[in-house]
Amino acid sequence: MAKSRVQFICQNCGSVHQRWAGKCDACGEWNTLIEEGTSGGIGGGPASTRSTRKGRAVTLTTLSGDIEDAPRIASGIGELDRATGGGFVRGSAILIGGDPGIGKSTLLMQAAASLARQGHRIVYVSGEEAVAQVRLRAQRLGAADAPVELAAETNVEDILATIADGKRPDLVILDSIQTLWTDLADSAPGTVTQVRSSAQAMIRYAKSTGAAIVLVGHVTKEGQIAGPRVVEHMVDAVLYFEGEGGHHYRILRTVKNRFGPTDEIGVFEMSDKGLREVANPSELFLGERHAKSPGAAVFAGMEGTRPVLVEIQALVAQSSLGTPRRAVVGWDSPRLAMVLAVLEAHCGVKLGQHDVYLNVAGGYRISEPAADLAVAAALVSSLTGLALPADCVYFGEISLSGAVRPVAHAQSRLKEAEKLGFGQAVLPRGSEGISGGIAPGSFQPETLADLVVRIAGSLRRNTDD
Repeated sequence: MAKSRVQFICQNCGSVHQRWAGKCDACGEWNTLIEEGTSGGIGGGPASTRSTRKGRAVTLTTLSGDIEDAPRIASGIGELDRATGGGFVRGSAILIGGDPGIGKSTLLMQAAASLARQGHRIVYVSGEEAVAQVRLRAQRLGAADAPVELAAETNVEDILATIADGKRPDLVILDSIQTLWTDLADSAPGTVTQVRSSAQAMIRYAKSTGAAIVLVGHVTKEGQIAGPRVVEHMVDAVLYFEGEGGHHYRILRTVKNRFGPTDEIGVFEMSDKGLREVANPSELFLGERHAKSPGAAVFAGMEGTRPVLVEIQALVAQSSLGTPRRAVVGWDSPRLAMVLAVLEAHCGVKLGQHDVYLNVAGGYRISEPAADLAVAAALVSSLTGLALPADCVYFGEISLSGAVRPVAHAQSRLKEAEKLGFGQAVLPRGSEGISGGIAPGSFQPETLADLVVRIAGSLRRNTDD
């Protein structure tokens, strides 16, 4: 029998240390090393105690050959299928993370009920809630009549034995991965060893049987999925369920997908009857827009293959502090600092003595640099007190030299803007994919200074009038 030994595992990155230390040498985090014992159950123990076998030869093939699309199970929820790339792939493992109470269990219950009504065998295993609590949610969502098989269990071996009985399930939902534990690991549930071992066992089952597995994961204060990052590398797709407590919409964002596009989003609206799909998110984000307010610019962005229009709001006010405030919600703070520096260095816009507040309306988060031009326009508009044209959208990347650089998918952005009634655009010159020209009244600046002059010129015209 292998002699048990003690090791210290970082709960942030999963690295193994032979002795305790205050700081993890691998990731640099403090007070994350937790003592865990191992008896050689999973890759542990002396090499002499492990069974060895002779390797078998595998068949080598060529890069050319027939290509088949991965078989998928469409959930019938359009926004969920969009985020997953067309549905759940058989034999795949999906990790869904999100803040507590954001709606992860609600979405998965609706998907389970929809698939079960189509004739698929769906198994829902809850490790955090009792069966009665899950039934209450199903009644509220109108899914109590769906033939979903339900269980409240946390032991991986018991779960595998249960779902192996009878017909192979098409989809297994485990809520959540942090509550599962396996007999092969000695540590407590939620630790790195248990999370990694439990996920490995369930993924092995999915690959060997062809059943799709959905793992629900907790998130940290920084918004990242809690537990070892190696779990994200083990699964086939990683989805984040995002939303603000003060807003009724939710965004399902794809950050990894081996069977479909990444950076795709699905938009939902939370109601007392569950999550409702939002087919046109641009209307949602622009629903409460005040067109005549200074400091507001509409940005035509892209999320995967979907164009999204969202309002960027800026407030520039005289500062009474020695160091002016820079507050950002929904955008990158270093990116804002770069745009402010370019405005001051190349456009003569003095913002060093002003507080700057930037907000993306509706709680939406922007990650692409194409929002630079819209942010700059909103800042100049707030500083001058002049409202920008209500029917104009902005997109384009700004370089450190002040040049406006082209961005991808310009035609898709313009089509979405035209569909919502926007008649003009401010976009970079040389944008690819634009067929038939741009709308009359649109402007294509070569540098950011050209846009500033255009806004300031309209202010002078209004003053003269």
